[in-house]
Amino acid sequence: MKEWLDARLDGHIKLIKTIAAIPAPSHHEERRAAFLLEWLKAHGFEGAYADGAKNVVIPLFDGDARGITVFAAHTDVVFPDETELPVREEGGRLYAPGVGDDTANVAAILTVLLYLKEHGIKPGSPVMFVLNSCEEGLGNLKGTRRIVEDFGGRIESFVSFDCSIEEGMAVRAVGSERWRVSCETEGGHSFMAFGKPNAIRHMAGLVNELYGQTVPEAEGTRTTYNVGMINGGTSINTIAQSCELYYEYRSDDRGCLAAMRESFKRLLAEADSEDARFSSELIGERPCGGEVDKERLSALFGLCERTVFEVTGRTIPRFSASTDANIPLSLGIPAVTIGLFSGEGAHTRGEWIELSSVRPGLEIALRLVLGITGTCNVPGDRL
Repeated sequence: MKEWLDARLDGHIKLIKTIAAIPAPSHHEERRAAFLLEWLKAHGFEGAYADGAKNVVIPLFDGDARGITVFAAHTDVVFPDETELPVREEGGRLYAPGVGDDTANVAAILTVLLYLKEHGIKPGSPVMFVLNSCEEGLGNLKGTRRIVEDFGGRIESFVSFDCSIEEGMAVRAVGSERWRVSCETEGGHSFMAFGKPNAIRHMAGLVNELYGQTVPEAEGTRTTYNVGMINGGTSINTIAQSCELYYEYRSDDRGCLAAMRESFKRLLAEADSEDARFSSELIGERPCGGEVDKERLSALFGLCERTVFEVTGRTIPRFSASTDANIPLSLGIPAVTIGLFSGEGAHTRGEWIELSSVRPGLEIALRLVLGITGTCNVPGDRL
């Protein structure tokens, strides 16, 4: 395996560059999905297909198999660009918007598949690879939701390749709710109608109350909130008739998440009046984790930790995150999120990955696939 990965490394890096240049904003991943599907067909994966959520799905089993292990990486990026994304190599680093989150991990799945194909390896248990859509922002995990809808109780475990190696292993699902809040008032001319209710002023009052609320606490958990965008008004000399904001809260505890919703609803009701009419719309929702078999979950975490240590010599931390693993965890399916590269700058246009980290990341991915599916014992010298 090691010799094969060494020989394939240059081609793999070229593949990362090619995919990274293809625009793929959430809900508009069709160009990237088309390239991935074409690549898979060209390399002999005739069973690969794109579903209605723009996921590219590669099942390596026959019929209605159960006990499926899913390996996934998301194709969307946070950037709205519809034209080619800039990619450059400099100083041992590869720079591109979304190159780490999550392009490098997408490419790793393709190269793992190529290894299985060229070596005639059939996994010892049913396995499915998914290059999924809509992980970022208001994509609302649409791609993974579709996968669990289509395969439901047939999925036994779920591994999401996301984040960097240094970040560690996401073992707890951070749930969230995202709201669009609107305020409508009478408005008018800034001089002639001075004193009329101003939507911006009333919305500012709500923001002040949101930032004055007490966050619920539970041992070993974390809860946060944020007003991320606010806009409204017509001109500098107009009393604003309307204003809207985008607000979210997050927690890795279901009870705390529910408490944050109650607090939000209460403050919204208190802000509403005859002068300023408030309304809200839930535009995004990600679940916290559900009841998952602790032994199976611990075994999955342990294998990931051992594999990373065997390849890199690093002991990776455990942390909470909002990823594609939220969906299976919420349904009681053992799931984990782990990265396959080193780099920084996620969600910025200056994002980069260390090219020297790509090779060990590939080995981590391949060892996990072979180990979880029972193809051989990993970590081990047989590889």
